[in-house]
Amino acid sequence: MDVSELAVPRAWRLTPDQHSDPRGTFFELHRHSQVIEATGRPFQVAQVNFSSSRRGTLRGIHGTLTPPGQAKVVTCVRGAVLDVVVDTRLGSPTFGRYDTTRLDAESGTAVYLSEGLGHGFLALTDDATVCYLCTSEFVPGSQVDINALDPALGIDWGLTGTPLMSEKDAAAMTLAEAAAAGLLPSYEECLAMEERLRAAG
Repeated sequence: MDVSELAVPRAWRLTPDQHSDPRGTFFELHRHSQVIEATGRPFQVAQVNFSSSRRGTLRGIHGTLTPPGQAKVVTCVRGAVLDVVVDTRLGSPTFGRYDTTRLDAESGTAVYLSEGLGHGFLALTDDATVCYLCTSEFVPGSQVDINALDPALGIDWGLTGTPLMSEKDAAAMTLAEAAAAGLLPSYEECLAMEERLRAAG
């Protein structure tokens, strides 16, 4: 597996080594020791989520209040999506920056994002199914929603029409509004949380 950091620090692209034969293909999505070596921190799965989306569906940008915080490994197990990670940590040198990765069932590529980062994706195919491995269980009221079409973010979704969004996502705050409302974590808080997790092993 190749683990490479994205343009948003503390987020990584995980590209598996595939092994194919006449039966099909095998690859490792996650190897605990290798991820620790590459990222410097443990990743323990506490919750696994799946979503299925029709082509043109735009989900996100979603984050989590810190605390409780939630790191994720995201992969597409059917179809394809354009995955986006946004730096929503106040005080971060890359605050507001984003990076994109195409996730599809054929490649098995995944994205690992640390606490304090925002995440969203655009479904590029019908029945695009995304799996999320999460380090903590969902806490009601802890989700932070930022509008994926916020002009200040300027995410290049490659849209050719109006995306399908939930009412909640379509009405979500801009990044600036979320910051003004005190909903975004600080860069220092997120680094401190990671240090505590690293120390706990």
